[in-house]
Amino acid sequence: MDTSSSLLLFSFFFFIIIVIFNKINGLRSSPATKKLNDHHVISHSHGPKFPQGSLGWPVIGETIEFVSSAYSDHPESFMDKRRVMYGRVFKSHIFGTATIVSTDAEVNRAVLQSDSTAFVPFYPKTVRELMGKSSILLINGSLHRRFHGLVGSFLKSPLLKAQIVRDMHKFLSESMDLWSEDQPVLLQDVSKTVAFKVLAKALISVEKGEELEELKKEFENFISGLMSLPINFPGTQLHRSLQAKKNMVKQVERIIEGKIRRAENKEEDGTVIAKDVVDVLLKDSSEYLTHTLIANNMIDMMIPGHDSVPVLITLAVKFLSDSPAALDLLTEENMKLKSLKELTGEPLYWNDYLSLPFTQKVITETLRMGNVIIGVMRKAMKDVEIKGYVIPKGWCFLAYLRSVHLDKLYYESPYKFNPWRWQERDMNTSSFSPFGGGQRLCPGLDLARLEASIFLHHLVTRFRWIAEEDTIINFPTVHMKNKLPIWIKRI
Repeated sequence: MDTSSSLLLFSFFFFIIIVIFNKINGLRSSPATKKLNDHHVISHSHGPKFPQGSLGWPVIGETIEFVSSAYSDHPESFMDKRRVMYGRVFKSHIFGTATIVSTDAEVNRAVLQSDSTAFVPFYPKTVRELMGKSSILLINGSLHRRFHGLVGSFLKSPLLKAQIVRDMHKFLSESMDLWSEDQPVLLQDVSKTVAFKVLAKALISVEKGEELEELKKEFENFISGLMSLPINFPGTQLHRSLQAKKNMVKQVERIIEGKIRRAENKEEDGTVIAKDVVDVLLKDSSEYLTHTLIANNMIDMMIPGHDSVPVLITLAVKFLSDSPAALDLLTEENMKLKSLKELTGEPLYWNDYLSLPFTQKVITETLRMGNVIIGVMRKAMKDVEIKGYVIPKGWCFLAYLRSVHLDKLYYESPYKFNPWRWQERDMNTSSFSPFGGGQRLCPGLDLARLEASIFLHHLVTRFRWIAEEDTIINFPTVHMKNKLPIWIKRI
């Protein structure tokens, strides 16, 4: 299927979603949209202004143009065009809802750092149905803070990082030992398989065998519904995805029950070290962290981890393949570390990988250019004024991170892969937010860097390669069109 046909199918697909969404929920007549005229008056005063822009066509808004741009080689063109016309913050109507779109780094940071009295997470209807009301991606308040804090502390712990190093070494060795010089290696598939194994073990201690294969199969069925029509009856993708999640929840609940039985049989106390995220949550005394809630959230936590790490790894290899100078310096750095460890007889520790300065610059630049997370959506719970703009209650807010990361206002030659730019640049700025921000900052960001560092180390110290020409697809998720085939030669 050629690009034009695919684009038409995607446009038609989202057109149908919006029509159904609007028919069911009456979004065009919602309070958020009805407030448009009132806020439009404000824009003519000397006070805070309602963002300029267009709501596009009746029912479909500007979604088709947004999707057309997103599926092109220049996904941010939709934003660029409106930024010239209306400024860095503008109004639109996409995916069935009135939306304030921001390509302003400071406005994005302010929204992402706001608490739930001002903004709450917003996802399309299908995603909300698949995740459920108790999902960590949707809940707010004390339960979210508790859950996020427990999980975040464990994911940042030296204990888990040491486990990740061992697991990555094992899984990569098993995979790389089988690579052939006579046929291309599909790097995207390899990284996805390895990352899923690491993720499953870190969350629920599922590592191999039929249990892992069953989990992976059901998970693939589950995530297939994230971009499906919001129609739930037998035979639809949404129905199949919901059923797949039920099956996974039952599987995780069996794992939880097994953990509890073993703990009771061994009369384990609270001093036992947690081996995975489920262990951490089971040890908490909160009555709200029920077994069902834990099981459901283990599945939801697989969603960001399933794509983000493999895409980060794949894009890093893609960019390095196109930048010989960067690849040479990264290889030299990693070979020196390998030689040093062989000389001293010491194993590689997690902090060894994260202390490689140029490798970390490559990963940072990959995050900036690759935009694994292109944007973050929120819903305003009240009228909020930020940097002179009014974001109306009930409106969706889209922090379009990709436009910020590729804006010449913030980065010189933004479309050039240049890891050296981070020698003098601070990552802790509003213009760099590849993992979102605020209270909902991705708790696994350190692990993403670690896994990418380990993968790159094993790759450059064991192989030389030539990558085939491939294209980055940015919609509906970031991935390589042909899975990035590389022809390897062992060192």
